[in-house]
Amino acid sequence: MQIAYYPGCTIKASARQHETAALAVLRALGVELREMAEWNCCGVVHSMTSDNLIRQMAPVRVFARLREAGDAEVATLCDMCFNTLARANQFARQHPDQIAAMSATSSGELSYNGDAGVLHLLQILRDRIGMAKIRARVRHPLRGLTVYPYYGCKLLRPSEVGIDDPETPTVLRDLMEALGATVVEGPLQTQCCGAYHVVDRKTLVAERVTATAAQARDRGGEALVLSCPLCHFNFDTLQGADAAPLPVFYYTQLMGLAFGLEPGELGLETHHTDLLPLLQQHDLIHAKGDPA
Repeated sequence: MQIAYYPGCTIKASARQHETAALAVLRALGVELREMAEWNCCGVVHSMTSDNLIRQMAPVRVFARLREAGDAEVATLCDMCFNTLARANQFARQHPDQIAAMSATSSGELSYNGDAGVLHLLQILRDRIGMAKIRARVRHPLRGLTVYPYYGCKLLRPSEVGIDDPETPTVLRDLMEALGATVVEGPLQTQCCGAYHVVDRKTLVAERVTATAAQARDRGGEALVLSCPLCHFNFDTLQGADAAPLPVFYYTQLMGLAFGLEPGELGLETHHTDLLPLLQQHDLIHAKGDPA
């Protein structure tokens, strides 16, 4: 299976470990993500105004380049990129006249009619590969590890583009259980972490992050597992000082561990909150110098 791949900016900067781990686990599953030869920033967030057509140019250009390359769908790892691209694609399908006007201003460079699709990697894992095949690939089940899946908002809302039920999602739970982990859940797992307000309302974001981590801990969670690079940054750096911070994993990293991949492929030592003590506690990774 080969799928065109849109990485986006953050994946190539502060979330490289997510990309490295994703590519490694997909190779193990027989899937190749082919990075687009030409891509640009998606614009980060979908425009909330009806008359701000220029905000649609960046994501529409991604689709235009995708179709020029002969591909009809594209995969992404980033929740923010997925949400922005999916909503721009929806806009293109609903407002062809505005897309045509935008294309006219660019000498046809932005020619696109909404006929492509965008997939989050979790959709590929769930709908194209399937949990049964993922479970069959596990070599070192994550037995004994209790995780709290965190979805945030961009993966699930609005429901027209979300990949799962916005109130009671299951994809991360099903994936973690396929890997052998124990899952605990709670209502804060679908609450926004504060997102980019970390720039100007850091206290607010810290309060949200700390409350969610506390809920995870109270329900027996030893770690958080998530998919969004911005959520990861907030949870990895802003948990309160009242308790030891919970380790924060990308789901791709836990997949790699369960698949028995080399830890060096998974970026486990790049996080602010140390992941290794918990993994060593559960014999999921060995300390340097220990026998394998």
